[in-house]
Amino acid sequence: MALTDTAIRLSKPRAKPYKMADERGLHLLVTPAGGKLWRFRYRHEGREKLLAIGSYPDTTLKAARQRRDDARTLLEAGVDPATEKQRQKLERTLAKATTFEAVATEFIEKMEREGRAPSTIVKARWFLELLKPSLGARPIADILPQELLSTLKRVEARGRLETAQRLRAFAGRVFRYAVATSRATANPAAPLTGALTSPRVKHRAAILEPGRIGELLRAISGYEGQPETRLALMLAPHVFVRPGELRHAEWSEIDLDAAVWTIAADKMKMRKPHAVPLSRQSLAILREAHALTGTGRYVFPGTRTAARPISENTMTAALRRMGYTTEEMTPHGFRSIASTLLNESGKWSADAIERALAHRDSDMVRAAYHRGQHWQERVNMAQWWSDYLDQLSTGGTVLPMKQRGKPGP
Repeated sequence: MALTDTAIRLSKPRAKPYKMADERGLHLLVTPAGGKLWRFRYRHEGREKLLAIGSYPDTTLKAARQRRDDARTLLEAGVDPATEKQRQKLERTLAKATTFEAVATEFIEKMEREGRAPSTIVKARWFLELLKPSLGARPIADILPQELLSTLKRVEARGRLETAQRLRAFAGRVFRYAVATSRATANPAAPLTGALTSPRVKHRAAILEPGRIGELLRAISGYEGQPETRLALMLAPHVFVRPGELRHAEWSEIDLDAAVWTIAADKMKMRKPHAVPLSRQSLAILREAHALTGTGRYVFPGTRTAARPISENTMTAALRRMGYTTEEMTPHGFRSIASTLLNESGKWSADAIERALAHRDSDMVRAAYHRGQHWQERVNMAQWWSDYLDQLSTGGTVLPMKQRGKPGP
């Protein structure tokens, strides 16, 4: 006789478990603790087996019968329902381990093992945090291009055009890693090239007129803020490395006697070690800094703790206090000043200038050939450049430069 909801509701626990039979192998097991558990008894390949299909009232009588019928359908197809249940459970477990968040976290950990710069790791983790609310829990193999695009469009709608582009690039790297490690079969970020609004290219502000550069140098020299900040800004135009490379300078990297600063590959954007020749002026600034911070790790330690270097915001804020707006000058602008005026001087080869700026050579054969070249030219250029900056700072005669946009002699 088939079960009814009334009979099930009225059933009471007994000292021992007992069964309430339904139809076609389905029954309800009532436990002494009051539990009511649905079970389906069946035979597969000559063996009698039992399949758990839920508990009452979470699984209603109607739902239990439907699950029983689904199991019988599998049996007719030659599939063991219990084995299929285990397979689906395993798939869910694997899906949880291969969510976008799980794979992205694994990818970031791989980047760390490969020695990527700390700033790169921080940005990657930030990108993941932005993507987690919509994609984090999704199985990475199930994410479709339109799903990723919808997420990126929401970022774009907030006016963060560049962030949306970088998120797409980061997601693409995670998906490629998932494909390479057999967790996905396609990269849904690939078809989205061109789907997002391209941000207007914003060049880093820099003062390029020699007279105004002299004014800037004098303002830095007279800066009355933290001495470490003043010295960092004083050194920046002479060595014109990237702001992060300058801020993270360590005394162990600097040989004052040999007049060279050697930056390790893991601190460089191009992941190659970089040697910076130090002019007499650079050495004087560093010796002044050494008197203040020479017993610590960083040349320019932070104001709150010497365990960390000063931040780029600190240098930027100092420029603002001196009256320079974001449209006029940034810490990165010292590289633009050096690149522009050194090229316009016509005195130095483009290769030497590019080596000094630690730019990547797109021609790898040419890069290999030129490795280690131009060092003496760079030493001479560093001293000439510092002397020229001194002339600008004191308001001396400005050396003639090539006309911008025209070929040199």
